[in-house]
Amino acid sequence: MQRILVLSFLLLSLLKGARSQEFIPLWPKAKMPNSKGMKLKDSIANERVYRVGTPGFYAFFPSVAENKGAAVLICPGGGYERLAYIISGTQLAKWFNTIGISAFVLNYRLPNSPDLKQRELGPLQDAQRAVKIIRANAAKWGIKPDKIGIQGSSAGGHLAALSSASREDLSVIGDSLDKISPVPDFSILVSPVIDLGTYAHKGSRKNLLGDNPSDELAARYSPYLSVTASTPPSFIVHAFNDKAVSARNSLLFYQALLEKNVSSSLHIFPHGGHAIALRNNPGSTEQWTTLCESWMAEMGFIPGKLSGK
Repeated sequence: MQRILVLSFLLLSLLKGARSQEFIPLWPKAKMPNSKGMKLKDSIANERVYRVGTPGFYAFFPSVAENKGAAVLICPGGGYERLAYIISGTQLAKWFNTIGISAFVLNYRLPNSPDLKQRELGPLQDAQRAVKIIRANAAKWGIKPDKIGIQGSSAGGHLAALSSASREDLSVIGDSLDKISPVPDFSILVSPVIDLGTYAHKGSRKNLLGDNPSDELAARYSPYLSVTASTPPSFIVHAFNDKAVSARNSLLFYQALLEKNVSSSLHIFPHGGHAIALRNNPGSTEQWTTLCESWMAEMGFIPGKLSGK
């Protein structure tokens, strides 16, 4: 009996120390933009989401004692065909929690959804809405509204970069969130797809824009071409030997930020291919998370020795 009481006490302590995850839908019923009104169910197989019926995000919170007041919206990769929600989603969310950052794993509508009226708009609309919801609930969740970042890997990196550089709010639906900014305060890009022209990842371009997109459409969805002086700073990671997404993509985005005098950090490691993950990376690539945490402190997004905040 005494053992049961002790175990119960420990369980309650753990629950108080780290708030459990919850799923938060993005859109009120019948108000989801760019929708035909179809009722779809999520399609999940082999730790991948192949169809998103209800766009939303899973919330992961650090303990109250360890909370540093920052948040990151995570956009899983998958070539805009699927969402690799474990390796480029929940694993990263748990890491962010260990360094005191709230994390939100986004289930965004994929361009192949039969419910979308305009395929290329769906992912960005969902990402913008998610940033607004996090910002609107900042006080409730112990987050500073000007410390909300976005992270993405591969095609998720494209969505994160697009969300940072976009000059248009596509998530307006006539509710109280319309007045809240959809632009994140910083971005963390891992092996990102940036260019949908010369250096495009062909699968991502085809899945997002269709078989034969115009040059104008490809340029509109190449985030480096939309960077301005107000684009938030980025921490960018890539591997020189990435055969799927050329490291030139990251270089293009960094160069655009540099030209607009936006302080950012670029790391192109020798090895890692297109498989840079949270851990078990080859050689110096394994240091990317440590460098990322230091960068966030240096930029003042989380407290640290370099930020002075």
